[in-house]
Amino acid sequence: MALPPSGTTDDGFLREVDEEYRRDRLLSIWRDYGRWIIGGVIAALAALALYLYLGHRASSAAGTQGEQFDAALRLAEENQPDKAIPEFDKIARQSGKGYAGLALITEGNLLLQKGDTKGATAKFAEVAGDASYPQPYRDLALLRQTSNEYDTLKPEQVIERLKGLAISTSPWFGTAGEMVAASYLKQGKRAEAGKLYGQIAQGGENVPESIRQRAVTLAGVLGVDAIDQSTGNTTR
Repeated sequence: MALPPSGTTDDGFLREVDEEYRRDRLLSIWRDYGRWIIGGVIAALAALALYLYLGHRASSAAGTQGEQFDAALRLAEENQPDKAIPEFDKIARQSGKGYAGLALITEGNLLLQKGDTKGATAKFAEVAGDASYPQPYRDLALLRQTSNEYDTLKPEQVIERLKGLAISTSPWFGTAGEMVAASYLKQGKRAEAGKLYGQIAQGGENVPESIRQRAVTLAGVLGVDAIDQSTGNTTR
């Protein structure tokens, strides 16, 4: 997003940022995280789910659940969501919390691809609101839920929800931080927004490139020096 002209009012700037953010938010999340969620991270989370499940069930039962999940995942990867969604739902209702949480999140992603935002949000909310699910699943589900509901939430609600994820040590720092910073701007808290954008710009490999570049620009507009570590550029 280009820097606004010198005569731009604060209100006009805030509207520009908000409109730009609305346009980019879902596309950015899907571009930056979609393949990771559906692809590579699924394998890692499935391994974690298997570990958790093995702590409560016999190896043979865990193997069966793993096979069921893999079969459903293949349907999703083959672009057959109408067949994959019922299978993931079955796994979510019949498995331990590890596989169940992973199945619900994947089901939500597939519903979102189909345009069923309400249904997807319900799946994410189910995981995010249940303390019995593993924390990594709850964090991811909360991020996805909040992204879907962003336009209907008050800024303070977004900030409260995501404050634990909008920190530099969080794997979701880039996306959560953007939503929190945009909410600060809606509240007129330019200093807080600028500081957070500056932190995002310095997030290194923990923040996707597209998010870092936006953060560099917005931090500079808000009067905060920011260094994009991916390129070495400095905004003053």
